[in-house]
Amino acid sequence: MKFATTLGLMGLLLACGAVCAAAPSEADVGSAEETVNKVRAAARFLHEKGPSAYADFNQKDGKWVWKDSYVFVYDCRKDRMIAHPMRPDLVGKPILQITDNAGKYIFKELCKAGNEPRGGWVEYSWPKPGAGRLSRKISYATTADISFATGIQVSAGIYDEGITLPELAKVLERMSDPAKYPAM
Repeated sequence: MKFATTLGLMGLLLACGAVCAAAPSEADVGSAEETVNKVRAAARFLHEKGPSAYADFNQKDGKWVWKDSYVFVYDCRKDRMIAHPMRPDLVGKPILQITDNAGKYIFKELCKAGNEPRGGWVEYSWPKPGAGRLSRKISYATTADISFATGIQVSAGIYDEGITLPELAKVLERMSDPAKYPAM
């Protein structure tokens, strides 16, 4: 009798685990606002610490990885990935020729968006951490002002099938206006 109860509880736990893994809660999914805040904080951190801070962005369990998102750092001028916590195989490699399955040059678009005065959003296909398949990713990119280094940008993205680029532009506009979105 005790064995059947234990087996029943184990089955229930396994079933719940499969359901929970298949449908992450909102608490496990990064928002557009969090992404913009993290990227801007990362750009400030790089401005203050300089190139010595690059290593912090390669840590899979570091402060630049949260929920289902992470910050990555790249050099548009030198065509190199500087730091990527989920894909260390990309660090030091050329990036401007990387395309998604639709043929979109991901980093050419990110470099262009990051040079906008407020930064910008780029939509592309990319593997979501833990999903094992390509997902729709929209990354926010901005320039990092580092002494003696030009072309450095910082990005992070959200995996969201429903949000539109015009909605993300409104988020960015609101967050860039201190009267509408006071600094924290």
